[in-house]
Amino acid sequence: MMSTHSALLQVRDLRVDIGERTVLQSVTMDVPKGELVVLMGANGSGKSTLGMALAGHPSYHVASGQALLGGTDLIPLEAHERARAGLFVSFQAPPDVPGVKNNLFIRTAINAVRQARGEDPQDAFDFLSGAKAAAKELGLPATMLSRPVNEGFSGGERKRNELLQLSLMKPKLAMLDEIDSGMDVDGVRAVVKLVERMRGEGTAFIIVSHYLQMIESLQPDRVLRLDAGRIVEEGDIELARGIARTGFKQHAAAAAAATVGA
Repeated sequence: MMSTHSALLQVRDLRVDIGERTVLQSVTMDVPKGELVVLMGANGSGKSTLGMALAGHPSYHVASGQALLGGTDLIPLEAHERARAGLFVSFQAPPDVPGVKNNLFIRTAINAVRQARGEDPQDAFDFLSGAKAAAKELGLPATMLSRPVNEGFSGGERKRNELLQLSLMKPKLAMLDEIDSGMDVDGVRAVVKLVERMRGEGTAFIIVSHYLQMIESLQPDRVLRLDAGRIVEEGDIELARGIARTGFKQHAAAAAAATVGA
């Protein structure tokens, strides 16, 4: 994979186990500041595992390898410390958090990140003003801010709520796991618009998606294919188009045949 010493995210030979099973065999990748990488792979190839391992989910054990974000070694850190370091990882299926109001949850997270950056905390007035504006941009009703986190939200609303958190927290790098799943056309457009704006501000992205129309709209710098716990192929938008055209199984077979014949 691309090797850039100045890359924002540097992952080296990352092996991740879930219980007794090794899911990621060895993943190496670099993501510079402001770059957008699309990660594709068949079900079970390890895409979500990569995100959960980077985020510090306790069920995902990093057996070996390294992951640096802005020079900070993520592996020894707790999940909240990784978020403070500038990492944001969305859930493929965002859970409910009963009893915790959305606005309190997001404001607490934002202020924890701001504290880590040496910035003053946001008061309730400034937070609500910014949150309502961001929610409007994402097509999320402002009333969602006063409801418990994701409780009673539709699938699309849950994903837009993830985007709201992303927009307000302003991380260094965001990994979005099938953020388009359950989204309507307007929701997908909101994803593309937000990502485009945040890339301009320096945020780097790893986006897991199978939705070619969104991938084309995002105009990724690179497309990576994950297979059996390894990144086995790197290319541009044509790689995504080829996978969409033939499917993962046929594409993998053709890529293997081409390698043998080379």
